[in-house]
Amino acid sequence: MSFLPLFMAQSVQAQVKQNSLTVITTIKRLSEIERPATNVNGLFSQSSTPQATPIREVVQVTQVKANPTAKGVEVILQTTKGEQLQVTNRSAGNSFIADIPNAQLRLPNGDGFTFRSEKPLAGITEISVTNFDDNTIRVTVIGEASSPTVELFDSDEGLIFGLTTAASTAQQPPTQQTPQVEQPANQTPPEQPSAQGEEPIELVVTGEQDGYRVPNASVGTRTDTPLRDIPQSIQVIPQEVLRDQNVNSLNEALRNVPGVISNTSSDATQNVGFTIRGFDTTARSGSSFLRDGLRDGGDILSEIPNIERIEVLKGPASVLYGAANPGGTINQVTKQPLRDPFYAIDATIGNYDFYKGGIDLSGPLNDSKTVLYRLNTSYLDRKSFVDFFERKEFAIAPVVSWAIGKRTRLILEGEYTEASSPLYQGLPAAGTILPNPNGRIPRNRFAGEPDGVIDSTLTRVGYRLEHQFSDNWSLQNAFRVRVQRGENGNESYPLVSGLDPNNRTLNRNALINSADYDDYDLNVNLTGRFSTGSISHQLALGVDLSRSFLGYSRFAAPSPIDLFNPVYRRPVAGPFTFLFDGAGRTDTLGIYIQDQVTLAENLKLLLGGRFDLSEQTSRFLTDTTNQSNDAFSPRVGIVYQPIKPISLYASYSRSFTPNSGTAFDGSVFQPERGTQYEVGVKADLNERISATLAFYDLTRSNIATDDPDPDPAHLGFSILTGEQRSRGVEFSIGGEILPGWNIIAGYAYTDAQITEDNTPNVGNLLANVPKNAFNLWTSYEIQRGSLQGFGVGVGLFFVGERQADLENSFQIPSYLRTDAAIFYKRDRLRAALNFRNLFNVDYFESAFSDLTVLPGEPFTVQGTISWQL
Repeated sequence: MSFLPLFMAQSVQAQVKQNSLTVITTIKRLSEIERPATNVNGLFSQSSTPQATPIREVVQVTQVKANPTAKGVEVILQTTKGEQLQVTNRSAGNSFIADIPNAQLRLPNGDGFTFRSEKPLAGITEISVTNFDDNTIRVTVIGEASSPTVELFDSDEGLIFGLTTAASTAQQPPTQQTPQVEQPANQTPPEQPSAQGEEPIELVVTGEQDGYRVPNASVGTRTDTPLRDIPQSIQVIPQEVLRDQNVNSLNEALRNVPGVISNTSSDATQNVGFTIRGFDTTARSGSSFLRDGLRDGGDILSEIPNIERIEVLKGPASVLYGAANPGGTINQVTKQPLRDPFYAIDATIGNYDFYKGGIDLSGPLNDSKTVLYRLNTSYLDRKSFVDFFERKEFAIAPVVSWAIGKRTRLILEGEYTEASSPLYQGLPAAGTILPNPNGRIPRNRFAGEPDGVIDSTLTRVGYRLEHQFSDNWSLQNAFRVRVQRGENGNESYPLVSGLDPNNRTLNRNALINSADYDDYDLNVNLTGRFSTGSISHQLALGVDLSRSFLGYSRFAAPSPIDLFNPVYRRPVAGPFTFLFDGAGRTDTLGIYIQDQVTLAENLKLLLGGRFDLSEQTSRFLTDTTNQSNDAFSPRVGIVYQPIKPISLYASYSRSFTPNSGTAFDGSVFQPERGTQYEVGVKADLNERISATLAFYDLTRSNIATDDPDPDPAHLGFSILTGEQRSRGVEFSIGGEILPGWNIIAGYAYTDAQITEDNTPNVGNLLANVPKNAFNLWTSYEIQRGSLQGFGVGVGLFFVGERQADLENSFQIPSYLRTDAAIFYKRDRLRAALNFRNLFNVDYFESAFSDLTVLPGEPFTVQGTISWQL
């Protein structure tokens, strides 16, 4: 049996095929139907007499297939009770939507999964089959220029949707009007190439919604764009990887991204920072850290209870987000409300007194499901292999989503984090990496003070308003306030200042410190699709406004300590003296435009440009300075797809970071610039696994260096002569190799060095940048049998030898760390054991100087139990 779409403006006629006979019948519009949708046969019944709809059981659809046919593609919902399925369909612009209200999707891999096929047919953008609610399956077919033609078949195999479009029909060769034998409705038509000799239609099915492969990301274009269509390297760490590795912080998560090296350790307190493609990306470096596409400082090394996935854009991103370091941009995407009730709880316990618990709740707040909520909360209390180190943290993140109308949605978000921990700065190089005549300093030695605890709070409050003017044009408006407070009250914590000549006594300054950060960010983004002849465009036009406040003060007193015979809680060696007091405000305005141009189905252009204005006001003691900057940041890229699974791309992009301060003559510094050339290949090795190979040349210029003029009057001033260059190769792969066997892996070769400077450092390698690094995590879950749900995971993380400072005075040794996991899932319960540094390798994560080398954590084990409903 078959039908043309019911959503046509007038009643239409459908052809009902029964035993090779064709019967013509009139289908009523939805507005003419006075009773709930009947089953497939009854839906096309000529009888107009209302009848009571019997109560039906919920039918389970056990598998979904998308098979190419001679005319188009067919979607098969496999079930043995196809005759009981009910269908209600409607239109939404270019989309065909069919709801099956007495059915549930129960795919072999588990509950709650989504079948998705991207661009399976000329004229169709996407086919998806999802669980719309507890007893409704939704089939959505999105057309490119118009809605598709849909035929419905009721067969022994289940329910079949036959899809054709004007574009696919146009590709068919003309045929003679000769009788043909029809295939039975329960058989799949054979795959046939067209007369032009083209390959059969190839489907790209993403399968599970939360697998290791994520095909789309928003960080690269501010739109939900397939990664294969973006001419820049992007890697996504999905929720399933975060879960399998039991990730507790951003540091642990980004081990999975090649070319990213942490500048801190697992026991760091604040100042999150990473080296991406050879360049430092610190927490306060403009827009290098994002949260749902808005600038985020990320100073507190917080847990990630409400993070759905992490997106990393390699290279300059100023064209979309403004001032940022050239190495890359990290976007944390938060968990959003769900239409169906969802309840989850988890608890983790580990050695070194690690205790953590979390709750994740979501669902509708009203019967119509127009108001949804999500609430994530977690509590952490952990110690460390480092003596006296203890971190406590509480976080809560509520979100409410309100569908004001069919085309308008408002999301209100909040987040509060409270953390306390001592300042950990590692140990001197002498006695750890380098020899020390006094012996080796134990890696658990704490060079701070047990009572020197920093108390920090972080509050985020904001909204996102989304309105769709039409099927092609929409507007997004987002605003967020971010307030951070950090202080150590009346207690003092030490700051390392030097090592005495005997390499035994560490000179420190005990500090009383406070720091305040206030950030306000507003974004308005208009997106639309249109065509100019045969060329299609996806336009993004936006405005960013931001204001940042910074206030800080510090008092210091000498407080030395013997590293080999430490005595803690001793009185400071002198009175506290005023060290500095300052404040700053930065206002920025950015206007950007971007056009994703589809010249042909396999040839795409990405064009973008942004103009930024910024004004900085800084106060140090009683001196106040004002400075204005402006910058233009372009990006140009091209993607060519010789065959559907392969994307060849090339791009050029620039970034900027404001330079603070002035030259000796009073002139204002131009912004620091980043310029990148990148070429690469992106490949869908099959429908469940993808890989990216990238080659890049990245230059950072206009770097402020010390004024070399010997005149004492020039002391403390700078000049813009510095330049650094990074060249490298990166490879990443992620997805499902076989059912239940997942992988995420990568390799990075990075050659980063100083190319221009007014010091003898020209030619030196950049600090904390290994030439070679690779990561591998793979897991396998048994799919059938008595051990179904049991799985294991293994991870290898290698970081090569790297320089500890720009002077290249000493090196940080290479290391290979092995992680592992054992887990078991049964129904709603999951239990797991995660092992880090399985062979207890003695290694070092990073170094800031010869006084601050950060040891890596030894062998740790953590057990987690989680339950979902």
